Amino acid sequence: MKWLTLPLIKAHSRIEYDCEDELLELYANAAEETVLNIVNRSYEELKGDGDTVPAPIIQASLMLVDHSYQQRSPVSSLNMASVPYTFDTLVKPYMRLTQDQI
Repeated sequence: MKWLTLPLIKAHSRIEYDCEDELLELYANAAEETVLNIVNRSYEELKGDGDTVPAPIIQASLMLVDHSYQQRSPVSSLNMASVPYTFDTLVKPYMRLTQDQI
């Protein structure tokens, strides 16, 4: 994990036990990689001159982890939910557009 930590994830998702730490780390790594792919930037580019990535990127990553934790399957007949639009709003300002996207 580059910018997420287990204590931060657990605080965000209100998780008080340790038995699923390995799963949370997997979700965190996937969330960070997903965000980097979406914004088309490297970790170093997002960090800039600071010590960490911008707060909206951290929040979006936490949302992805929590969504993955709560929605363990892509779709079920009882509970169909997608990552909220808020995620797009948080990440979009950091997206690097390529020539293909213009």
